[in-house]
Amino acid sequence: MAHPKVGAADPAWTDPTCPVARTLDLVGDRWSLLVVRDAMDGARSFTDFQQRTGIARNILTDRLRRLTARGVLDRRPAPSGKRPVYLLTPAGRDLFTAIVALRQWGERHAFGPDEARSVLVDQDGRPIPELRPTTSRGTRAGPDTTTVRRPS
Repeated sequence: MAHPKVGAADPAWTDPTCPVARTLDLVGDRWSLLVVRDAMDGARSFTDFQQRTGIARNILTDRLRRLTARGVLDRRPAPSGKRPVYLLTPAGRDLFTAIVALRQWGERHAFGPDEARSVLVDQDGRPIPELRPTTSRGTRAGPDTTTVRRPS
C-alpha cells in the first residue's frame, strides 16, 4: 500500500514503474539512510542525529524535512515542549529489512577479514542470521532465478 504522502505530487520518478528506483528516489541517498539507521537505534532529536552521523546542520535539516514529508519519519513536539523529536513511521520501520540487507552486504564486502566492525544482535545477544530471499517454492532466490515482470 502506498503511503499517502507519496505519489503524483512528488518530483519526477527516475523510473516510474520500478520499485527499486522509486525507493531510491525517496530514501536512497547516504544521509537519509544513516538518519533512518540511527532512528532505528534510538536517535530522536536533531542533536542525536547530528552527533551520531557528523552530518552538517543544513544537510540534516533537509534530510529530516524530506523524510518527514515522505512519510518515513514523524515529527512531534518533545515531551519537554522544546525542540521536536523524530520517530519512525510504520513506513520507516518497514525499512529495517533493507537496512539489515545493506549491513550484511557491507559485512561481507566492505571490511577486511580482521577489521573491527559493529554487529547487529538479537535480544539474546546473538548476531542476526543472514537474510536470504526465497522463491515461492522455498528455495534460495537470486539474480539467476528471478525476472522482473514489467507492467503492460
